Amino acid sequence: MTISIPRGTQDILPGEVELWQLIEQKARELCEKYQYQEIRTPIFEHTELFSRGVGDTTDIVQKEMYTFEDRGGRSLTLRPEGTASTVRAFVEKKLFGSANQPVKLYYMGPMFRYERPQSGRFRQFVQFGIEALGSNDPAIDAEVISLAMNLYKEMGLKKLKLVINSLGDKESRIAHREALVQHFKPRIHEFCSDCQNRLEKNPLRILDCKQDREHELMSTAPSILDYLNDDSKAYFEKVQKYLTQLDIPFEVDANLVRGLDYYNHTAFEIMSDAEGFGAITTLAGGGRYNGLVEEIGGPETPGIGFALSIERFIAALKAEGVNIEMNQGIDCYLVTLGEEAKDYSVGLLQQLRLAGISAERDYLNRKIKAQFKAADRLKAKFVAILGDEELKNNKINLKNMETGDQVELDLDSFVSTFLEMQQ
Repeated sequence: MTISIPRGTQDILPGEVELWQLIEQKARELCEKYQYQEIRTPIFEHTELFSRGVGDTTDIVQKEMYTFEDRGGRSLTLRPEGTASTVRAFVEKKLFGSANQPVKLYYMGPMFRYERPQSGRFRQFVQFGIEALGSNDPAIDAEVISLAMNLYKEMGLKKLKLVINSLGDKESRIAHREALVQHFKPRIHEFCSDCQNRLEKNPLRILDCKQDREHELMSTAPSILDYLNDDSKAYFEKVQKYLTQLDIPFEVDANLVRGLDYYNHTAFEIMSDAEGFGAITTLAGGGRYNGLVEEIGGPETPGIGFALSIERFIAALKAEGVNIEMNQGIDCYLVTLGEEAKDYSVGLLQQLRLAGISAERDYLNRKIKAQFKAADRLKAKFVAILGDEELKNNKINLKNMETGDQVELDLDSFVSTFLEMQQ
């Protein structure tokens, strides 16, 4: 019986995984420049964390979570996103007391959502995200957005669109909420059951409904921008000013809402404008979530962050035809002739690797011609040829695979000589 991979998951094989590693490396390097530090949280958490932190009116909580009971009868959930876990760790480990404020964190790892698999959407997917906790400065909103944009640009993406909105402060959201209720209530029976449940709990979530997005009331719904008070307007204007100062183009979309119930002020999405990318164009999304730390049991602490999918990142690179040469080849391949030379090469290979040289040898007892073919497949820059006769004479031949030049070197000093040649 053949056991196949679960639906909505994928194997990332050699030849593909190198691109993943490069993106992860770029993300880590960029976070170091921006002074964000890595945090690693459990893959599963208590279910209550996500129902409170993500919001019980969201599709994630209502439909998409992998939830199970452990042997102690506790309800646990595979993490569907990274913000709630990061904030939980921030509260539980009392990072709000850190001398360095704001606390700037990043995470990278698998997330899980039970949704219909399609292009760019998996049930297990990998997110990279950042969270900045402790600052109300709109400049850090711009910083968070700029980090995401710079990561995409450093990998060669050009066809990007940044869309931003303001959800306002608490006062503004209450005013907007009342207007939304009045707008939708007379005809709420025409909407799906999810929207009917959201009307009183969180009417803003109706605007994010995929099933009823073509309903005529959607296009005429009250805009949050019309309900921003003076403080919220000033905040949003500052964010736009800083983005302009950072030379980051953007569009304002009053209909943009985010999946968390506790988002406020800045909300944003980065989309791919590449032709043929697919129906799901969003690459990254985030926003400010003042109030989330308190909801999870911490002190009043403002926060902002974003998350991006590595899978969609790679899809965007392919859609734009960005050519990234991944396999740079190895430094040296050892070709051996004879049993004594083959035995000696085991230790010689170790010496090369300990000296920082990427090296390989044959393990299949292949003939010399087949060993050279293996070296070509590995894109070896040099091939070192060692036979029993050379071993007796303390010699080894080194061939430059690009030029074809070949030199004879002393075996005792081969590793140090090879290192000098690389400099």
